[in-house]
Amino acid sequence: MAVRSLENLLVEELRDLLSAEKQITKALPKMAKAASTEELRAAFEEHLTQTQGQIGRLEQAFEILGHTARAKKCLGMEGLIEEGKEHLEEEMEPAVMDAALIAAAQKVEHYEIASYGSARTWARDVGQPQVAELLQATLDEEAETDRKLTELAERIVNREAA
Repeated sequence: MAVRSLENLLVEELRDLLSAEKQITKALPKMAKAASTEELRAAFEEHLTQTQGQIGRLEQAFEILGHTARAKKCLGMEGLIEEGKEHLEEEMEPAVMDAALIAAAQKVEHYEIASYGSARTWARDVGQPQVAELLQATLDEEAETDRKLTELAERIVNREAA
């Protein structure tokens, strides 16, 4: 698609986000399995459920915009996930692995926060308040997940890793 308008850019960003979320659904079970802290495992499992809902919201956004929900490979997320996989292949103490997993997950969350924030603003700017609402709901979830990961790291994981 030629990107000739802000609405075209929005659609392209949604395609990128759809790919990103699908990649995350494949990575989260591996991260949950590698976590040694029960709270971290539960956080990853909860976020997997949220991510599946976020994919549903993206599909709704495409429908509202009159476009097919088709993903476009998100290279940014691919790189972040690949970087996180490297940790899984290293030998680490369990608590240190948990700290590395949290850092990898927060990199993903920050990428998503930036992407959803931009897409939400563009949706507002092109007169698509329903799409903006859907994206804001996901943006709120991503920010809350990031907050929970920070709290878990500070309260439990980093102390054990230190």
